[in-house]
Amino acid sequence: MAIQIAQDPRADQVLSESPFALLAGMLLDQQFPMERAFAGPAKILERFGTLDPAEIAVADPERFAALCAVPPAIHRFPGSMAARVQALAAHVVAEYDGHTERLWQEATSGRDLLRRLQALPGFGKQKAQIFVALVGKQLDVRPEGWEEAAGDYAETGSFRSVADVVDATSLEKVRAFKKEKKAQAAT
Repeated sequence: MAIQIAQDPRADQVLSESPFALLAGMLLDQQFPMERAFAGPAKILERFGTLDPAEIAVADPERFAALCAVPPAIHRFPGSMAARVQALAAHVVAEYDGHTERLWQEATSGRDLLRRLQALPGFGKQKAQIFVALVGKQLDVRPEGWEEAAGDYAETGSFRSVADVVDATSLEKVRAFKKEKKAQAAT
């Protein structure tokens, strides 16, 4: 299944072809519209020339931050997010020999996958649960107990998160769900 989160054919192709792009898009998905966050890895690829975690990890931090800040920037906080992308890349290199997909392919259970994700820089429990649901729903990566690990994000047809975005219609449903939750929290 081809990823369609960014709602841009080239950016979605990058997400579909590069496991690191998908992971980095999830990292960038905070305080920023999700489709623009998930388009960030394609911008990095275009400007840096590769999404190889080993090369990103050792890139000059100032140069990498500068290319992430070129309009349109990869995030509304391009400098701090560039540093987070490099930290994520360094973790993938140190723990998975630069092979991002090993993070989920070698997970022995949903609980193990969640633990591996929570060990990543910039991934708290909620972000990790959403990513478990994302790879479960969209990549058919479903180690035993993945639904329990993902919590409510695993629910079919819930439109709670990026895990449910497969086209423009589902993106709008997820937006509506988030808007409703925010309104409920404000009261």
